[in-house]
Amino acid sequence: MEGAIALAIVVLVIVALLMLVYLSVRVVNQYERLVIRRLGRMSDALVREPGLRFLIPFVDRPVKVDMRENFIEVPSQTTITKDNAPINVDFLIYWRIVDPLKSVRDVFYFAGALQGVATTTLRAVIGDISLDEVLSKREQINEVLRTKLDEVTERWGGKVTTVEIREIIPPRDVQDAMNRQLSAERTRRAVITESEGARQSAINVAEGQKQSEILKAEGERQAAILRAEGFSQALERIFAAAHQIDEKTMALQYLEALKALGASPSTKFLIPTEFMSLAGKIGSYVERGVGAPAGQDPAVS
Repeated sequence: MEGAIALAIVVLVIVALLMLVYLSVRVVNQYERLVIRRLGRMSDALVREPGLRFLIPFVDRPVKVDMRENFIEVPSQTTITKDNAPINVDFLIYWRIVDPLKSVRDVFYFAGALQGVATTTLRAVIGDISLDEVLSKREQINEVLRTKLDEVTERWGGKVTTVEIREIIPPRDVQDAMNRQLSAERTRRAVITESEGARQSAINVAEGQKQSEILKAEGERQAAILRAEGFSQALERIFAAAHQIDEKTMALQYLEALKALGASPSTKFLIPTEFMSLAGKIGSYVERGVGAPAGQDPAVS
């Protein structure tokens, strides 16, 4: 009986020691901070860094705070734009804790409080913007929401890093009008593209004709130059040949012409003025030929 009692006491002591170790030892991960509430009081001195940390059992109440970046999804919210158009907007908020003490001491549930502030801030921001600006300036709206939410959450020890609007759904009639506008815009672009193609084609044809006329005119000019050069060369050759014909040759040609005239049945003859001077020269040639010694060429004398 006494052995059983002793065994029970040993077991109780071991359990008590285990409970004491559990209450007094905490392992803080690298991405966590440990905020200790000691007898209901919290201070910066009671914030523990990562590692093995010891607590005072039954006195310290630890709270682990995750310092990693987190996100919350704000469900679709119906808001009214400045021009009284109802739209549905849903977005994501990325945030992280920068002051673990404030996140435990100054707010009950940081993520829930942030989501509540986000819905009211969204309505306030969208209410100051027209529908066209909401649809076309999503990045600006994201930045405005991030700035306003960051100002609120700063006092809770958090920081809003990014706000991303995922979807904006306008009313049905607005969607139909947007689809008609998109169709008209596509038609306009198609007509412009077709007209630009026709204009470019006409320009190319005209440019080709222009180049063809230029080449044709250039060819004709080169041909005229070549013909003129050929005619000039022919005249030069004729002139050179005429210089090589002496007076005797010309006299013989005139005699042949007179012979042809004598054989003609015509009774009237036109004698050129140069014939008289030529007849004198022929007479001198004859005299020389008669007076020349036998066997000697009269032309040599």
